[in-house]
Amino acid sequence: MPDTSLVVFGSLAREEFNPGSDVDWTLLVDGFTVPEHIFVARQIGEELKNLCLNPPGVTGTFGNITSSHNLVHCIGGEDDTNANTTRRSLLLLESRPIGDSQAFTRVRNNLLRRYLEEDLGLWKASTTQKVPHFLLNDFARYWRTMAVDFADKQHDRFHEGFALRNIKLRMSRKLIYISGLLACFRCHLEMEDEGQRLRFFTKENSLEVAALLRGFLDKTPLDLCAESLFRFGGHEKQVMDFFSAYDEFLGILSDDSKRQVLKNLRPEQLESDSGYCEARKISHKFRQAADEIFLSSDNEIGKLTIKYGVF
Repeated sequence: MPDTSLVVFGSLAREEFNPGSDVDWTLLVDGFTVPEHIFVARQIGEELKNLCLNPPGVTGTFGNITSSHNLVHCIGGEDDTNANTTRRSLLLLESRPIGDSQAFTRVRNNLLRRYLEEDLGLWKASTTQKVPHFLLNDFARYWRTMAVDFADKQHDRFHEGFALRNIKLRMSRKLIYISGLLACFRCHLEMEDEGQRLRFFTKENSLEVAALLRGFLDKTPLDLCAESLFRFGGHEKQVMDFFSAYDEFLGILSDDSKRQVLKNLRPEQLESDSGYCEARKISHKFRQAADEIFLSSDNEIGKLTIKYGVF
């Protein structure tokens, strides 16, 4: 169907997939909704089950049909549910189409048009730092939504899977937020000459600006972070610590025995479990490296974070 795309998210889209990973997916519909769509979605679910792949989580955010209408037209406001915010943010930050990508490409392009064209400050000649605030603020809101929802899931699930979700929040969830910040910052950083920047960021040139931003968001979060931090982050040791910590985190998730221990731990067991203590130590190394890069005013990324990413 040319009006639909099968889209995957999560570790599969980030190219961090391992045998214990879930397959988060949706059938993205960009056009008229017809009864046949539900049969296609069910067939996708059956095929993934036949491949013995882990299904999406129990929240219902994935593993079903997503209409482009709410993604594009409900950004903020009462109609922008947590599920809609999640799908929209991840469609930009960590998604990949499987097969026909026409609907996927159209929806992402229309999302970027909304974020950019309605960001009035971005196009002002008096604004010399070209950071898309509307988009950046929505990424920040999604990051805080993930943190709040973590506590809600802990309450609803009676701590089931607490330790594994906790480490993912500290690592992979934080990474996708960082990649979103960097995509927004790169719009400004890519052009060192202020005159060139002002000539490029005009309403008449909005399609080219969207293409620039889309090029950053098309990269995996790890690739975008690596390219951006090595170019603009300074702090070589901290950048290396950032990636070595993330590599250690992926090593834990790829080890089935360690992953299962984390998945089954109860909160009262955390302090005494060596596996969780190891994972938490890795997350502290990751956080410390990120803090020293992003909250230091001696590098371009740090300056932009202090100005736009905090208050």
